Amino acid sequence: MTDDDQDEWLDYASAGYGGAIDPWEDLVPVDDSEVSEDDLEDEDDFEDDTPALRDMEAPPCPAPMGIRHVIRLGACDHCLARIGGRLNEGGVPAKEHGARIRVDAIERDSMLSEISPDYCPFCEDLFDDIQNIVVRILRETEGVEFNTLQMGHHISKELVEEEDYLRKRFGARGAPPLKASFAAAVEIALKEKVADVELVKEVPDVMILVDSLTLRVKAEVRPVFLYGRYRKMSREVPQTRWPCRACKGREGGCPSCEMTGLQYLHSVQDLVGEPIRKLLEAEDTSFHGMGREDIDVRCLGRGRPFVIEVKRPKKRAPDIEGLLTSIAEGAEGLVEVDELRPSTRPEVARIKETKAEKSYRIRFAIEGDPLDQEDAEQRIHALSGVMLEQRTPKRVAHRRSDLVRKRELVSIENVIVEDNEIQFDVRCQTGTYVKEMVHSDDGRTTPSVAEVLERACEVLWLDVLEIHAE
Repeated sequence: MTDDDQDEWLDYASAGYGGAIDPWEDLVPVDDSEVSEDDLEDEDDFEDDTPALRDMEAPPCPAPMGIRHVIRLGACDHCLARIGGRLNEGGVPAKEHGARIRVDAIERDSMLSEISPDYCPFCEDLFDDIQNIVVRILRETEGVEFNTLQMGHHISKELVEEEDYLRKRFGARGAPPLKASFAAAVEIALKEKVADVELVKEVPDVMILVDSLTLRVKAEVRPVFLYGRYRKMSREVPQTRWPCRACKGREGGCPSCEMTGLQYLHSVQDLVGEPIRKLLEAEDTSFHGMGREDIDVRCLGRGRPFVIEVKRPKKRAPDIEGLLTSIAEGAEGLVEVDELRPSTRPEVARIKETKAEKSYRIRFAIEGDPLDQEDAEQRIHALSGVMLEQRTPKRVAHRRSDLVRKRELVSIENVIVEDNEIQFDVRCQTGTYVKEMVHSDDGRTTPSVAEVLERACEVLWLDVLEIHAE
C-alpha cells in the first residue's frame, strides 16, 4: 500500500467506520487490590457448568467429597438417597432420606445451599412426577377389577446412559439404577392408594405401561379365558362371526346385510360370547374352537371343546351358573353350552393343536333305482379302515392350498338303506372331508362311497356325533 493509499484509507476510516469510534472508551479499569485471594481461589467452585462437573475427578459417594460433588451436579433428594450410599435409619421415604443427606452436607459446606440447578441430571426430575403418574394409573384402571398388577416403564435411552455414567462414576458402589428405583418408587406410591393390589412380575390381571417422556400411561387388561363345550342345534349358524360379503363387515353395514355388517345374524361366537361379554363388561370376544363344522352341520353329543377369550373385561370373577343361564336364554335353543369353567391362554394352544378323531352321522341320496340293501351295506362297510386320498375340495380351494391329503376312515357303523337314501355313522381322522368322502368331489377323493356304489351321491345332511378329545 502506497503512502497516498494509506492516507486515503485513514480519511475513509475517520468518516465513522474505523477509528472515529472507540468501542472500549466506556470501560472502567479494575482495581486489582479489590479482588481477594479467596475470590481468586473459589471463583470457579460454583459455576453452573454441569458438563464440566460431570467429567471432574471426585471420590464416589458416600465419601463427604463425593456427596458434595453430586449435590454440585444438581442431584435431587430422591437421587441423593439412591446414590449417596448412606444408611437410611428408620426407613424413612427416599425423598426425606435424601433431604437429610443434603442437610448434613450443607452443615459441612454452607456454600452448597446456594446450588439451584435447572434439573437433576440423574433423573431429569422424573421422581417429581410420581404422584401425577399414580393419578393417571388410577384413572386408566377406574372401574376395572384386578388383584394383581405388573408395571413397565419406558425411559429414554439417552437418560439411561447418562445416569449410568454419572452413577457409576460418582455414586456409591451398588447404588440401584434409575429405572429400577423409579419403578419401585411408583409402586410404593401406588400401594398407598390401592393397598389390596399385589404387584407381580408375570401373568398380571392388569399391565401398566408408563412412558416417562410423555407421562402417558396405558393400561392393558389381561383377557379372561373360559373353557366349555358347545352343541350347535341349527344348520344355519356359523361357528364364528361371518362378515357381510357385500360390505366386508364395515361399521354400520349395508342394505344387503340389513345394516348389521354380518352375513349371518347369529354365530356360536356371539350366542356364547355376547352374554359373557356383557356380564363381564368387556370390549369384545375371540372364539377358539377345536376345529369347526360347516354352517349346515349340527354338532351334537358332548359338544365341541372351545375357549372363549374375553377382551378387556372390567370384571374378572364370573358367576359360571349365571353365565350358563344367560347363554341359554339368549341362544333360544340354537346353541347349548356345558362344562364351562375358567381357563388359561396355554389351553387355547392345546385346543388348537389337538388332533382328535371325530364321529359323524351322514345321510345322502343316490341316483337311479334303489340298491340291494345287503349289497349296499357290504360295499359301504368295505371302506372301514381304508386310507383316503383327498385333494383339496373345490368348495374350499379358494382359501386352502391345492394338496392331496391322506386321511383314515377308522370305522363305519349303523348303515341304514331306505330306498334311495342311505345313512351311516363314521369315525375318522381329524381333517377328513366327510361330505367329499361320500360324493367323491368329481373324483378328487378316492376311494369314496360314490365310487364303491357306482352311483352319484348327494349329501342331504351331516351331524357331528362326537369329538373324541379328553
